[in-house]
Amino acid sequence: MVEPADPLTPGGFDAAESRLFTGPFIALAVADLAYFTSQGMLILVTPLFARGPLGADPVGVGIAVGAFSVTSLVLRPWSGRESDRRGRRPLLFVGAILAAAVILAHTMVTDLLVLIVLRLVLGVAEALFFVAGFAMLADLAPRGREGEALSFNSLALYLGIAFGPLLGELLLDMGGFPVAWIGAAALSLAAALLALRLPVTGRVPDADGGPMILIHRGVVWQSAGLFTGVVAMAGFLAFVAIYGRDELAMPNTGPVLLLFGLIVVGCRIVFAKLPDRVAPFRLASAALALIAVGMATTGLVPNVPGLFAGAAVMAVGVAFVTPAFFAAIARGLEPSERGAAFGTVSIFLDLAFGGGPVLLGLIVGAANIPSAFLIAALIPAAGALVTAFAALRARAHS
Repeated sequence: MVEPADPLTPGGFDAAESRLFTGPFIALAVADLAYFTSQGMLILVTPLFARGPLGADPVGVGIAVGAFSVTSLVLRPWSGRESDRRGRRPLLFVGAILAAAVILAHTMVTDLLVLIVLRLVLGVAEALFFVAGFAMLADLAPRGREGEALSFNSLALYLGIAFGPLLGELLLDMGGFPVAWIGAAALSLAAALLALRLPVTGRVPDADGGPMILIHRGVVWQSAGLFTGVVAMAGFLAFVAIYGRDELAMPNTGPVLLLFGLIVVGCRIVFAKLPDRVAPFRLASAALALIAVGMATTGLVPNVPGLFAGAAVMAVGVAFVTPAFFAAIARGLEPSERGAAFGTVSIFLDLAFGGGPVLLGLIVGAANIPSAFLIAALIPAAGALVTAFAALRARAHS
C-alpha cells in the first residue's frame, strides 16, 4: 500500500485543477438515482404486497421485507473484493440487471415463500451495486475532493429513498401491483444501461493471484466511528413518528422528518467542499458530537420544540459525518484496495441501519422513548471522543 496522505490536512494541492462534474461522475450519479428510486419504491410496495395479496401476518411481512439484508450483508465483503479483481463497472451492471429481473419476477408471485426467496436474491443485487458504486465514486473523485464527491453523489440515494415511495404509491393507484413492479424494474434496467456508459475502473490485472481479502482491517476503526453516528440516526428515525404521535400528541410528524431531510440535503449542497477543506477526522468528530447533542436534546426536552430542535441539530451532524469519514478513508487507499475497503465500510453501515432500531427498541421496552434517545446519545458521543483522540494521535505522529 502506498503511504497514505495525512488525513488531518486538506492536502497540499490545488483541488480546483481537477474537475469533479465529469461525464462519468454524472452518469454514476444518475445510475444511482435510478437504482435507489427503484429500491425506494420497494420500501412502500413490498410490505403492502405481502400484507394484502399474499395475506401475510406482521411477522411474515417483517421477514419478507428484511430478507434481502441477510444476503446483502453476507456478500458485501466478497462484492468489494470482486470489484477490485474485475473492476467496478461489471458489478454495477450485473447488480442492476439482476435487480431488474428479480423485481419483474414479482409480477408472478402468489406465495409468501417465493417473495422471501426473491428478496434474498435482491440482496445479492444490492451487495453488488452498492459496494461497486461506492468504490467507483472513490475512483472518479479528484484527489482532495473525495468528501465533496460523496456529498453530491449521496443526494441520489436520499432523493431516491424520498421520492421512490411516492412514485410507488402513484403507480399502485394507476394500475395496482403489476404496474408498480414493472415501474421499479424499469428504473433498475435504466441503472444497468447507464452503468455500461461508465469507464472501467478498479481492475487490477494481477489481483486474481493475490490473497482474498474480505475484511480490510485498515478501515475497521473508521468504519466503527461511522457506525456510532449512523446507528443513532437509524434508531431516532425508527421511533420519531411513534414518539411524536403517542407521547407528544402531534397530529403528524412529517414536518419533523421533512426538516431533517432538508437540512441534510441543504448542508451537503451548500457545504459540499467542507470535508476537503478541513481535517476530515476533526470534522467527523464534530459531526458525531452534533448527532449526540441532537439526540440528547430530544431526550432532555420532551416536547414538540425540543423534538424539532434535536432533529435539526442531529441533521447537521448527519450531513457531514459520512462525507468526512469517506474523505479520510479514500485518501489512504490504493485503487486496488477500494472495493475491499468500502465493502468493509458497508458492513458497518448495514449493521447500523439494522441495529439502531433494535437497540432503541430494547431501551424503550425497559424505559421510555425520551430516555432511550438520551441513553443512545452516548454512542455517538463515545465515537466523537475516540475519533478526536485518534486524530490527535495521528497528528502527533505526522
